[in-house]
Amino acid sequence: MDTPSAKPPVDKKGSRLAAFRGAVAESGRAGKRDQPLAGALWVVAAMAFLAGLMTLGRYLSKEGIDPLQVVFFRNFFCVVWMLPLLFWRGFSLVRTKRIELYGIRVVLSFVAMTSMFQAAALIPVGEVTAISFLAPLMGTVFAILLLGEKVRLRRWMALFVGFIGALIILQPGSSMLGAGQAFALTSACVMGLIGPLVKKLTLEDDADRVVFLTNLLLTPLSLVPALFVWVWPPAEFWPYFIALGLIAVVGHMALVRAYAAMDASLVMTFKFVRLPFAVLLGYLAFQESIGAATWLGGFIIFAASVYVTRREVQIKGRTAVVATPVPPPPQG
Repeated sequence: MDTPSAKPPVDKKGSRLAAFRGAVAESGRAGKRDQPLAGALWVVAAMAFLAGLMTLGRYLSKEGIDPLQVVFFRNFFCVVWMLPLLFWRGFSLVRTKRIELYGIRVVLSFVAMTSMFQAAALIPVGEVTAISFLAPLMGTVFAILLLGEKVRLRRWMALFVGFIGALIILQPGSSMLGAGQAFALTSACVMGLIGPLVKKLTLEDDADRVVFLTNLLLTPLSLVPALFVWVWPPAEFWPYFIALGLIAVVGHMALVRAYAAMDASLVMTFKFVRLPFAVLLGYLAFQESIGAATWLGGFIIFAASVYVTRREVQIKGRTAVVATPVPPPPQG
């Protein structure tokens, strides 16, 4: 009688490592179970880092570094900081089934990012942040214009209130309206299209893959315009560029994890903390502040944005319930 073949030894260490890698990836992928507390912590952390990113970009621009170069170095060092993650996870980090969505997101992110750093070079970071709260409202406007979405009275009213807040900040007709505000508005408009894309990407890809692939594709794209204004920065600025990449990686990984952990409407609810962070950092770095009109306008825009976002989620939820087929009664 043949003796049974010996079972191959089980690599327990490798199994544990694979399980740990899977758990880390799963923490950044949108799932069926909401985690509002974790999502709130992620988004508050993200807002602090992103306010720091804008502040550092403003500092470099004030020191004579062109914003186009700032954008390139931000993307390049994002990739550099994430290379250990690529080594750890292997080429699975760059495999995706939704490369077309990444292409759209990269183009939109480039326009939004470039506009944001151009704005931060010209006006206080607190003002740029306040204007950025228009993003969800602009997303709704695009849905109406491009997708033919039907909007009822309450959302029209919220849009109207939000744009009143924008007028309070921008004060059209005054000497305050300039190129910086125009760049900030452009960034907010484009960002209104990016949020839903990020949420869609996290349904299939984890946060690390979303951030790495986005920055990997952004790096060569942002290099092209930077070459037209290229001047090699002095050595003392390179630590700031390295820090720029690190802050961007941590901030955006936290934000994508927030979208993965809870609904986009809840993410939006906590985004207002970015304004106090931006004002505090702007004061500490440049002794600059924003006026009462910017605070008031920012709060009005933010409140309208939260309402619009929540309203859209409620309507989509009702549509999903109506569309769910009712099973036929059992035949007796």
